[in-house]
Amino acid sequence: MTTTGNPRIGIIISSTRPTRIADQPTQWFYDIARQRTDLDFEIVDLRDHPMPFFDEVASNAWAPSQNPEVVRWQQRVAQFDGYVIITAEYNHAPTGVLKNALDNAYVEWVRKPVAYVGYGSVGAARAIEQLRLIAAELQQVSVRTSVHIQGADFFGLMQGQKTMNDMPYLNDGAQNLLNDLAWWTRALKTARDTQS
Repeated sequence: MTTTGNPRIGIIISSTRPTRIADQPTQWFYDIARQRTDLDFEIVDLRDHPMPFFDEVASNAWAPSQNPEVVRWQQRVAQFDGYVIITAEYNHAPTGVLKNALDNAYVEWVRKPVAYVGYGSVGAARAIEQLRLIAAELQQVSVRTSVHIQGADFFGLMQGQKTMNDMPYLNDGAQNLLNDLAWWTRALKTARDTQS
């Protein structure tokens, strides 16, 4: 945990599969992001939060959650001023474990920005489109710029023939995403702090 006073961004790994490739784009993005001096970043792995499928009486917008693991998750994501989701695409959609994690919190997400780094045959473009719809319902602000690791790059990663270092052309996209995320993080944090 950092103590710079900068806004804090959680980088959420959305896949928990033993054979996931998520660690590669996550580390690549984190290495770029942590060079910034205006935001602090921390990786949040859903493997560390084994929640049940949503089974509370209601969203925590309406009733306090009871499951200790869910409450721990809510406390974890509440620490951040914004999020980057590293997302796979399963059958044209985000992972089930990510959707469940999003559903198991609500008030913690409200009026905070979220950005996406996707990987898959089409760079998780379809999963990200669905995540934007979910984010709107959670009162998050989706950053327009995304990074898409797709096609031969994705299959190269999956087959172990490429690493993220073989894709320097994605770095500009990551920087653009971070610039947008920084602007929205500052704007929304200022507005939230003013209302408090």
